[in-house]
Amino acid sequence: MGFSYNKLWKLLIDKNMKKTDLQCAIATTPKTIAKMGRDENVSLETLGKICEYFQCDIGDIIEYRRDDRDIS
Repeated sequence: MGFSYNKLWKLLIDKNMKKTDLQCAIATTPKTIAKMGRDENVSLETLGKICEYFQCDIGDIIEYRRDDRDIS
């Protein structure tokens, strides 16, 4: 379970951008971009910068993936 940034990577492809372009556009570190590449948590501030840059909603760049295991 956790978050997936696949929507963000698709958006970058659609905009003909590389991850390094995004890094420069939102003034973040390579470490933050790498964390997103591994579907790890990043700050809401970072996600807000991405949304502001692309003029989109947070649901346009990330999605929550549930664990399919039965939780009783």
